[in-house]
Amino acid sequence: MPLEQRIRTPYAQGLDLPPPFRAVALREAGDAFAHAAKIAPRDGAGTLVHVGRYDLAEFAVVLEPEQPLCGARRAFYAGMTALVDALAAHAPPEKPIAIDWPDAIRVDGGLIGGGRLGEPASASEDARPDWLVFGCSVRTFAMGVAEPGLNPSSAALEDEGFELGLGKLTESFARHFLTAIDLWQHDGFAGIAHSYLARLQPMPGVTYALADNGDLLLRRGSKTERRDLKSALAAPSWLDPATGGPR
Repeated sequence: MPLEQRIRTPYAQGLDLPPPFRAVALREAGDAFAHAAKIAPRDGAGTLVHVGRYDLAEFAVVLEPEQPLCGARRAFYAGMTALVDALAAHAPPEKPIAIDWPDAIRVDGGLIGGGRLGEPASASEDARPDWLVFGCSVRTFAMGVAEPGLNPSSAALEDEGFELGLGKLTESFARHFLTAIDLWQHDGFAGIAHSYLARLQPMPGVTYALADNGDLLLRRGSKTERRDLKSALAAPSWLDPATGGPR
């Protein structure tokens, strides 16, 4: 929606984040993902940029992976798992939450938002990137064309019965993300992969797996189809460029 039509809100109140996260607040016109990528080389891992908006929960976190980019890109799955777990923790009982591979999140079939991954433009697949940014945007309140009555394929947390105050989703995400990273460091990536794949929309006769570089493997009997993660993340499927939020 045009900027002048957005609800004007002050800075989001201070977040209760576990270490090592450090919060950076932007006003509602800010872009958390772009700002996190801009300050990543200076501010480093744990910087969490969030935007004080009423209609969207929007935030992005800076990472400093220890692996080459081709493997470190799988941090996207840790972020998505943490985001879905944070949503599930505040969802009404038995409210279905699912992922459209790789980046879109649906609640009861309606698109509610998704995640994205940023990396340095000069990053090489075979070298450790200086930083990565995992960002996400979740529709909290339906406004304008996003109102469910006008667009049945979209959804908003308020309309779906979630009880989340301003900043609570961001705080919950931070804690779940730490849990996911700890699991990865101590037990390997298999646990992250299992949690993520369990949230994918099921397809009859198809089983899912993740390759070492994060590509999705779809197995139908003796046949395997491979979907490239790097290409899929190049243009977020859920993002409306005109509004900067979910479609």
